[in-house]
Order: sequence, then structure tokens, then C-alpha cells
Amino acid sequence: MDAARFIETRACLLCLLFLVALTEQANADNWPRFRGANGLGIAEAKGVPAKWSADDFRWSIELPGTGHSSPVIWGKRIFVTSADKPAGKRFVSCYSTEDGAEIWKKQVDYKSYKAHKNNSQASSTPAVDADHVYVLFQSKTGSPLIAFDHEGQEKWTYDLGPYLHGQGGGTSPIVFGDLVVVCNDHKSPSFLVAIDRRTGKEVWKKPRQGKRACYATPCVFRPTGGPEQLVFSHCFEGIVGIDPKSGTQLWHVDVFGSHPQRAVGSPIQFGDMILANSGGLGGEKNAVAVRIETSGTTSQATEAYRFRNSKSPHVPSLIVYDGRLFLWTDQGIVVCADAKSGKQLWQARVGGNYFSSPVCINGLLYNHSVDGEMVVIGTGDQYELIARNPIGESGHATPAVGDGRLFIRTPTRLMAIGR
Repeated sequence: MDAARFIETRACLLCLLFLVALTEQANADNWPRFRGANGLGIAEAKGVPAKWSADDFRWSIELPGTGHSSPVIWGKRIFVTSADKPAGKRFVSCYSTEDGAEIWKKQVDYKSYKAHKNNSQASSTPAVDADHVYVLFQSKTGSPLIAFDHEGQEKWTYDLGPYLHGQGGGTSPIVFGDLVVVCNDHKSPSFLVAIDRRTGKEVWKKPRQGKRACYATPCVFRPTGGPEQLVFSHCFEGIVGIDPKSGTQLWHVDVFGSHPQRAVGSPIQFGDMILANSGGLGGEKNAVAVRIETSGTTSQATEAYRFRNSKSPHVPSLIVYDGRLFLWTDQGIVVCADAKSGKQLWQARVGGNYFSSPVCINGLLYNHSVDGEMVVIGTGDQYELIARNPIGESGHATPAVGDGRLFIRTPTRLMAIGR
């Protein structure tokens, strides 16, 4: 290669690397699914304060209906769902992250149904990518998964069929490559399904025994010794690894038992382990770390450690930051442990009751209580309460972080805090 061609090639490579870096930086401000990138719940947003008063909110708006779904964010746009149960109308709304101004709103009619008192008619968190926002609205008459572009134009609909469990719907989709993936666990029929995100056509569909409604959002497991896998958790089915190309089961581990329970918290990856929880609010609860050994296309899962009952959450998902695992229970007890070994470092009662899952912002944990506070604690080797910030309304939805701000969804409102 002559010198001129070498210089030209090197310049092109540097340009490509620069563009990749810019893309990664831009995507870092997105919150594309329940609990952000791969469900880990971790963000850096220097403009988000740890302590605030009611006067510090950047904006606060009333939603067109009520619900418990979390918002998702792409660039300067935030998407959220809500429902007007008496009118039989559901909404997906798009707002500006800057000032909360409505950009568009779409209405989906449905026949309202009875759900658990702690559930809502809009509990499924959307997923979003550069092209679409994917919204799942489940009911006894049908469960349309709808793709809207970022301007609010409907692109396709895939109906998962009637959702029959008395608890009501609440499972959330994720995007993996060119697939939209949903875990549809209820009475019958239960199944895992992957839909082409561009066309809405079914790619694969795998039946499950199900038998009980579970709401855990899947995650992607990225092993060092093999290809990426989709991971699903269910109270009776346990934890499974799935080939995303075909839906074929790669591994399975039965860790939760057959006692009355429900998997609500979503699995997460930490190194070569998957961490997941399942339980009953008034019964046995387990949070389990499963180690995945992968060689080529072969994987094997074995239990590494677990936390039981009062140390394990039922609804809130687990979170890991800086090598520490945090288990934030429904009754306001937080356990901190070494994420690799499971050795407990501390336990503290933060107070309050929780359906929301904690998120980590700038190295601090934030969680919105049913009692209307955003509780902020440290992530060190000793317990540290940072703040109890007033929200003014109860919290069922997990907060979202994007565009340098914290977004809080209450049953009736959406609000932003941060520069």
C-alpha cells in the first residue's frame, strides 16, 4: 500500500471510530425499555440532584389517563402510556423532555376489565428504538402490540390474543436487534414470541406451561465465551436462556419452587451470572444468583447463592452497582451484598412501601415509594440515607433517566427534575 492510500485509509478508520463514539454517547442518554439499557437501571446524569423541594421540578404535567407503566426515552422525546378506564380508552403519549410539551397522542379503544387493585389498565412499559415505540395493551378481548414511529404514525400491529389472568396485564416488551420480544405468561396459552420490529411479522413463537401470570421483563445475557442469549424468569418455569435467532432453549434452571408466588422483578446480568427474584407478598420469596458457564454454543446454569424471605423483594427488581448487589424490598428493607459472592455487607430499614424498582443515578440509589417520597441512599459499604424527597403522589412506576434528567411517573402525572 502506498503512503497516500495508507493515510487515506487511516483517516477513514479514525472517522468511523469517531462516528461510533458519537453514536454510543448519543445512545447513552436514551432509556429504551423498562429500567433502561438491558434493564440494569444505571445512569449518569450530573444535572439530577440528590435532594430537592417541590419548587425544583423542571416541569410537571397531567396525563390523559392513569397507569403504572414507566416512561421510555429516545433523544429529546419521552413516551408513556395511560388509560381512561370508564371511557374504555388507552393512550400512548409523546412529550418533549425539555418542557413537557405534548408532541402527539394516540388513542386505542378497548373494553375495560377487572384487574388487581394494585394493577392498572396501563401497566406495560413500552420499548423504543431509533425508528419506533412499541406499546403493548393487554385485555380479555385482545392484546395488540403496536409499533408507532416517532411522529405517532401507526406502522403495524401484532395481536398476542386475549389475556385471561385475573391480575390483569403488565408484561413489557424489549427490542433485541431486529426483534421485539415479549414474554406472555398467564393462564393459557402462555408463550415467548419474537416479532420483526420492521414489519410486525412473527419470527418465532414458543409455548410455555405458564399457569400463572408473571411480569418479569426479559434481559440479554452477553457471555464472554459465546453468542448473546435472551433470558426469561418465571415463578414455576424458573430461569431460561433462549437462542434469539430461533427461540430454542439453551439452558434452564428451576430455582423458585412450586409454592404460590409470582415473578415480577426482572432478571439482570452481572458478569457471568443472572440475578432474578420471585415470591409471594405474604409468603416465601427468593432472590437467586445463577452462574452461566458458556463454551461455544453450549451453556450450563448452576445456582451460586440466594437470599430468602425478608431479604428478598417480591415486586422490585434487583440492582448491582460497583460490584454491590442491592435488594430493595417491598416493605422498605434494603440489603447490600457483594454481588460476586453473595456475602451480606449491611441491612437497613429505609421505611415506606414499594412497587417501584430502584435506579442508580451518579452512584446513588433512587426509589419512589407508595407513600409519595423519592428515597435516595448511598451505595457504599455502609448504609447512608441521603434524602427523602417529596413527590406529592404515590409511586408504582419505576423512574426513567434520559437527556440528563430524572423523569417520575405517578398514577396521574409525569414530571421532570434536573437541569
